[in-house]
Amino acid sequence: MVDLFIDQVLLKNNKDQDELDTEREIVMYLQNRILMLFFASAACESCQQFVPALNSFFKQLTDESYVDRSAQLVLLYISLDQSEEEQSSFLKDLPKKTLFLAYEDPYRRELEAMFNVEQLPTVVVLRPDCSILTSNAVKEIVGLGPDCYHNWQEAAELIDRNFMISEDFEQKSMRTLTDPLRRLKYKVEYDKKKGKKKHMCQTGIMAEDKDGGAAPF
Repeated sequence: MVDLFIDQVLLKNNKDQDELDTEREIVMYLQNRILMLFFASAACESCQQFVPALNSFFKQLTDESYVDRSAQLVLLYISLDQSEEEQSSFLKDLPKKTLFLAYEDPYRRELEAMFNVEQLPTVVVLRPDCSILTSNAVKEIVGLGPDCYHNWQEAAELIDRNFMISEDFEQKSMRTLTDPLRRLKYKVEYDKKKGKKKHMCQTGIMAEDKDGGAAPF
């Protein structure tokens, strides 16, 4: 996913809107992480309704008041707002650790087309290698909460040594009865869609076929 944004300028959703504008900064922030691309707009009522669930989900995985160390997870807001004022207003409701693209950045619309976004809200979840883990995780986030991340972590074969406690390493071979089903679900979904995807850029970024989208929220 680093290659997706290596030549872009990402902004942090803090008071100063600090920039990540060098290759080193982008790599340090995004490498070996699961990336959530949150496509939404302030004018979308469903987006407004989804934000509290998204905030709770993200904070429980990245906020030090919930966990000792943050999960390897990045949230990037892709604004489809009709004005910069709407975008700024919507960002106020999102976590401070959220990244976003400037309103005038045309790459927002390129990403919308790249990932065949046809409904709002949409949360596209990407593996570290830029392939799509799930085309729209909205229902999963609402229904499962933070358990989504653990499912994604397994499906992406991402070993998060910072987030896991020491006992997890000693017993990581022990699985619940539902774990094989989770892995199978994502593997079947990924393999099924693999043949329908095409390269969207020279770095091997893949975009899903339109038939691969999840049901509207």
